[in-house]
Amino acid sequence: MEVNFDRIEPGPGQESVWDYPRPPRLEELTKHIQIVFNGVTIADTHRPQRILETSHPPVYYISPEDIQMQYLHKTSQGSWCEWKGQAGYYTVMVESKEVVNAAWFYPNPNPVFAAIKDYVAVYPSQMDACYVDGELVQSQPGDFYGGWITKDIVGPFKGGIGTWGW
Repeated sequence: MEVNFDRIEPGPGQESVWDYPRPPRLEELTKHIQIVFNGVTIADTHRPQRILETSHPPVYYISPEDIQMQYLHKTSQGSWCEWKGQAGYYTVMVESKEVVNAAWFYPNPNPVFAAIKDYVAVYPSQMDACYVDGELVQSQPGDFYGGWITKDIVGPFKGGIGTWGW
């Protein structure tokens, strides 16, 4: 079946998710990442890892050292990624506000992704705000992937209605 979508041509300083690799690639960055939930900055780092995969906005992974881990509570949820391996999940809770399975991590990732062992990623749609170098992130459409969209990333993005066949 042929897929019809209009690839957005990246402008200067932009990346197209359609130029990202498959299998995905892991990159170490120095961008400033902040995650806010219920008015509390639960993560703040200048050393995130990001994963780039064809058709998806980047997913940022943060070292537990740069997260207020007292706000994350492991759940029994799990999932499997063909590239990274078995994931575990956290409920994020600050005071009386909580979101179940809003963050995930890989306790024993496949060797090519060893650098993100125990690093935490969040669904930006479940947080009050996520920032990359001070820019407020838009969440990837749908509730499955958890990609972070910034002005330097163009799509179209997989995840929304009608995009599962891409």
